[in-house]
Amino acid sequence: MTTRPPMQPLGLGHLNHPVIDHAHDDRIGILRAIAPDVKANAPSLVIGIPDTPPVAWLAPETGGLEWTTDPDAIEAAK
Repeated sequence: MTTRPPMQPLGLGHLNHPVIDHAHDDRIGILRAIAPDVKANAPSLVIGIPDTPPVAWLAPETGGLEWTTDPDAIEAAK
């Protein structure tokens, strides 16, 4: 069994999940969610699940603008 370091609580039930994004020059970010990408021209109120493939939503470690990437392009940071 692999022992992992304890996750850092971020509040509201969220945990700190640092990952490496190989699709963006091995940039390190915090995994926020894996969810469908809502297109920019979609209505602001989404009442159903968008018919788009899921993307990983990442945030910079020090805060800032989030970005999306292919979920297959990320792996847990050590």
